Amino acid sequence: MSKSLKLFGAVAGLLIVTGVPSFAQDVDAGKKVFRKCASCHAVGDNAKNKVGPQLNDVFGRTAGSLDGFKYSKSMKAAGADGLVWNDETVGKYLEKPKAYIKGTKMSFAGLKKDKDVENVIAYLKSFSGEATEEAEKPDDAAANEEKKPQTKVAAAPVADAPMADHGTYHLGRPALPEEIAAWDIDIRPDGQGLPAGSGTVARGGELFDEQCAVCHGSFGEGEGRWPVLAGGQGTLTDDRPVKTIGSYWPYLSTVFDYVKRAMPFGNAQSLSDDDVYALTAYLLYLNDIVTDEDFELSSDNFTEVRLPNEANFIDDNRQDEPQYAAGLEPCMSNCMPEPAKVTMHARVLDVTPEGEEDEGGAGAID
Repeated sequence: MSKSLKLFGAVAGLLIVTGVPSFAQDVDAGKKVFRKCASCHAVGDNAKNKVGPQLNDVFGRTAGSLDGFKYSKSMKAAGADGLVWNDETVGKYLEKPKAYIKGTKMSFAGLKKDKDVENVIAYLKSFSGEATEEAEKPDDAAANEEKKPQTKVAAAPVADAPMADHGTYHLGRPALPEEIAAWDIDIRPDGQGLPAGSGTVARGGELFDEQCAVCHGSFGEGEGRWPVLAGGQGTLTDDRPVKTIGSYWPYLSTVFDYVKRAMPFGNAQSLSDDDVYALTAYLLYLNDIVTDEDFELSSDNFTEVRLPNEANFIDDNRQDEPQYAAGLEPCMSNCMPEPAKVTMHARVLDVTPEGEEDEGGAGAID
């Protein structure tokens, strides 16, 4: 989707009347919409807390009550005041999280389409005991069988593993080639390490909406305190520069490497190589480095793309500094003629939480 069409959709979404009308709920459609939530929340077998709590059996649960997850104080207060998640309360929260619970750490701006809200509710209810209670109710015979005392069988003793005969401490084993390959995924500015593959701006836009926009905003503008990815050109000499891929980063390889290695948040290294190429192409598009929606980034043309700020980065030349060139030991104490002065505090740099409300989890439905 083009930036202009996406912007039109965002503006049009503001005209939708709030409230959750009754639509025919579609679990499969809800699963697709839930992709926007999956970077922070998990459902299904073995679901665990991530940035937000796991959402199995969320219906009927008191807000802020799941064991093992650190909620914001506002979410715990909502639960203490009697907020319980049901169709109505989940629907209102999914529409406008920050409006429904002031101070929530949920960074998601909300679902603009009422039908998406209904479908996500249907999808979440498919993982709720409220929807499956009857199907899972055991019959009397099975219940009686479970009540019978069970004889415990002692586990067989485990033999000590033989001591390895290699290395200084005789620990572990040499890494297998496939294990080294899984670890060795860094990408250099000259393209060394790039995997074969390709991806278009258009495909990257779809992936970004599904996997990234919940934190980074629909246009890379950043939601809440999450990083801004686009814009900022011409601000590097300002008091508060906006450092983005388009304004500050020197090499495209850094973008590709970071997305492949660490994104999406909470589900790192789940993207295919083609997906990473597509997302990287879309980030170039958001920063106006490429302007064609049909542009395809690939292992063949990757090194042809240059980021605007590359020339402002220089090689590390510390070895040419006088103390190193002369072979002198670097000064480690009393190196300045007068005491150092504090010129700026971390709070001004916007890297320090500003209050108690910042102590909770980063994103949570309850």
